[in-house]
Amino acid sequence: MSKLPPITGRDLRGVMAYPPTPALPGAERADATDTVDLAETERMIRAFIADGVDAIALNGTLGEMATLTLEEWQAYAGCVAETVRAVKPDFPIFIGATTLNTRDTVSRMKFLAGLGVTGTLLGRPMWGEMVAPVMERFYRDVAEAVPELAIVVYDNTAAFRGIIPRRVYRTLVELPQVVAVKYAGGASVGFRYHNDMAHTGTSFPLMPIETDWFPAWEMYGEELVGMAWSSTTAMGPGPVLELRDALQQGRFDDARWLTERLRWAHEPFLVGQDFTEFAKYNVPLEKIRVNGAGYLNVGKSRVPYTEDLVPAEHVSTTADHVERYRQISVEIEKRFGARQGRV
Repeated sequence: MSKLPPITGRDLRGVMAYPPTPALPGAERADATDTVDLAETERMIRAFIADGVDAIALNGTLGEMATLTLEEWQAYAGCVAETVRAVKPDFPIFIGATTLNTRDTVSRMKFLAGLGVTGTLLGRPMWGEMVAPVMERFYRDVAEAVPELAIVVYDNTAAFRGIIPRRVYRTLVELPQVVAVKYAGGASVGFRYHNDMAHTGTSFPLMPIETDWFPAWEMYGEELVGMAWSSTTAMGPGPVLELRDALQQGRFDDARWLTERLRWAHEPFLVGQDFTEFAKYNVPLEKIRVNGAGYLNVGKSRVPYTEDLVPAEHVSTTADHVERYRQISVEIEKRFGARQGRV
C-alpha cells in the first residue's frame, strides 16, 4: 500500500452536509442529456464552505447517484473538485461512487483519485443482498484498489437491503481508508447504534443525523461522535451549525433546545413518520424541500424518481416542514443573535 488518505476518522469533526445534485431545466425528462447545473454546483460548494460546514458528501441517494449518467457524474465531480481547489484546497469533500458492482465502483474511485478529492461516499452493490463475507470482501477490494482515497461508508438499510453486520464493522476498523460511517436508513441512536459503536470505538465516527447528534454526544462524547451528517443543511445550514457550536462549546442546554426545535421542524416531514414510505419518494421530496427553503436552487428530480408522481399529501407535509424550518431559523436568530451568512 503505497499511499494512504490525507485524513483519518479522528480528523472529522463538525457537520458533513449532504446536498442534492443541482439540475438544469428539463432534467426530469426521459430524453434529457447533460442535466447537471454546473453554475449552481459551484455556487453551492462556495456557499457551504463560506457559511461554515465542515465537510461535504455528494451523490448518495438524495444526491441522485442512481440517476446520473456517467458523463454527468464526471462533469459534476470535476466541477466540485475544481471549486474546492479554488476556494479551500484542504476542505474534506466526499463524492459518491456507488454502483452495482465492484469493478465499476473501482473505476469511479480511480477517477475521483485523479481529481484529487478527499474521498468517496460509498454504499455497496444492492441488486443482490450482500451477506457479511461478501460485504467484507467488497470493502477490502475497493480499499486495496484505490488506497489513497478516504471512504465514508454509506449505511442505509432501505437502499442496501439490510444492516451492516457487526462482524463487518470489525473489518472496516482494519481498513485505514474508512474514516466515517453515515449511520442512516431509519436507524437512530439506540440499541443497534450502541452495539455497533462497541465494535468501532474511536477508529472513526458513526455519524448520526443532526436530530440524533445531541443524545449521541451525551452518551459517547465528542471523541466518538464528533461529526454528524445533515441533508437538512441544504435548506440553509444555520440551525445545524448552531447546534454544532453549542455542542463543541459545552452549551448543552442550548444544544438540547436546538435539538428539540430541529425535531419539531421535522415532525411533518415523511421521513420521521414512516421511513419505509419515505424511501419510496425520498429523492423528489428532498428536491421539493430544498427548493422550497430557497438556500439552493437544485431543480427537478431525474427520472424515474420525479416529483409529479409523489402523493399530494406528502408534498403538503413537506411544505409544512419547510415552513417550520423557516420559523426555527428566526427563533434561533433571536435567541443567539444574527451571524453573518448563517441564519
